[in-house]
Amino acid sequence: MEILQAFDLTRCAHSAAQLAGVDEKTVARYVAVRDRGGDPLVRPRRVRGIDPFLAKVEELVDRSEGKIRADVVHERLVAMGFAGTDRTTRRAVAEVKTAWKAGNRRTYRPWIPEPGMWLQFDWGEGPRIGGRRTQLFCAWLSWSRFRVVLPAWDQTLGTLVACLDATLRRLGGAPTYVLTDNARTVTMDRIAGIPVRHPEIVAAGRHYGCKVETCQPFDPESKGGAEHTVKIAKADLVPTTANLRSAYDTFVDLADACAEWCDRVNARVHRETGAAPADRLIVEHRHLHVLPTEPHAVALGEERLVDDDQTIRFGSVRYSTPPGHVGSKVWCRVVGEELVIVGRAATGLAELARHGLSTPGNPRIVDAHYPNHPGGNLPRPPRPRARTQAEEAFLSLGEGAHRWLVEAGASGVVRVRSKMNRAVELAAVLGAGQVEQALGLAAIAGRFADDDLASICDHLAGAGAATDVVLPDEAHSAQPGTSGWNRLGQ
Repeated sequence: MEILQAFDLTRCAHSAAQLAGVDEKTVARYVAVRDRGGDPLVRPRRVRGIDPFLAKVEELVDRSEGKIRADVVHERLVAMGFAGTDRTTRRAVAEVKTAWKAGNRRTYRPWIPEPGMWLQFDWGEGPRIGGRRTQLFCAWLSWSRFRVVLPAWDQTLGTLVACLDATLRRLGGAPTYVLTDNARTVTMDRIAGIPVRHPEIVAAGRHYGCKVETCQPFDPESKGGAEHTVKIAKADLVPTTANLRSAYDTFVDLADACAEWCDRVNARVHRETGAAPADRLIVEHRHLHVLPTEPHAVALGEERLVDDDQTIRFGSVRYSTPPGHVGSKVWCRVVGEELVIVGRAATGLAELARHGLSTPGNPRIVDAHYPNHPGGNLPRPPRPRARTQAEEAFLSLGEGAHRWLVEAGASGVVRVRSKMNRAVELAAVLGAGQVEQALGLAAIAGRFADDDLASICDHLAGAGAATDVVLPDEAHSAQPGTSGWNRLGQ
């Protein structure tokens, strides 16, 4: 500015150069740039070797709609005689892409959701449990920003309806529209750009009072709320080196983690609304439709009744169910080579169990479904129950007394009652803790003689803590050894 001001004052490049302290040619150059309408502060662009090929670069970028890679452009330019490096090509392609996107940028209209209008959901890849893949059903109520994440084993139609039922019951009502992706369980085909809905998903939408809508194909931006829910759910729930979350041992652990995650994010103040989604959901309840009492069972399979032995019959085969569903209705459907059992829970439909398909005469019984019956089909271990004061006094010594009585009864020990009275007398003198420990060691070692208990108590009192018990057999001997016989006669 000092150069231009000096030139405007003197109207002479030589004089202006003397006033500004620069060369005369510099004054002439800046004045010429200003007279052409340019910016004197912008450095002039030097001629580059790729300039003759810029028209071809612009053509390739425009034809590919800004998706072509720089290495592909470089190969074509080299075939046309370009002798520069790939670095020069990458810079030129980046500049051309920036200019192309500026003129072809997609515009967005701000979307202002209404209460009770939209629910979006999508699927995400979940963590592996026992080497098996899982899926995360992620739903997002648009106005309140309330999120629901449910784990599942697959993305079949029955699983989709079960997750949708559980989501709506957790929300406390149904919105007007449900927006999702163009999966085969929702859209069977597209004819002239018109989606053809799956009849079962249409029936499910009518059952709950919703209309199922789908986004544009390959356009995740049209359901960004669900996409963002999937992204943050996977970032927090799927074990990675970034979140340092440990692997899940069971499917129940994953379900508990999803429920804890939903409670945490829904109680946190949302940045966009300035309120917690759980609080806004209370307001949105007034705009949601009332849910039907019965779930939509058309796509869930055949209805069955759980018998008193916690089993259902499907195809003349008995399959076990978890406790708590005796006398209730469940739904069964076949997925591949598995039978999926879905039941009603407090939050809606939930998958109760999965069994491999079997044939008549070969029931599928899971021992974990019967926690009060350990051992399966093996003999049940006896449980001591006191009926007299003497028995109650002996069993009150602790777990060691229970173990001793069980082992003594199985070993055919005689005079058991008198030995029990002797143990109670020793406990009054030595203390219940020491006698209980001695009884446990006697049961493990199989020592039930009259004086064995007192001997073990003396050993514990003199030797301190008990070590590993050695059972008498052919592999162990109390003899110190026979090496001394080698010196006989020497």
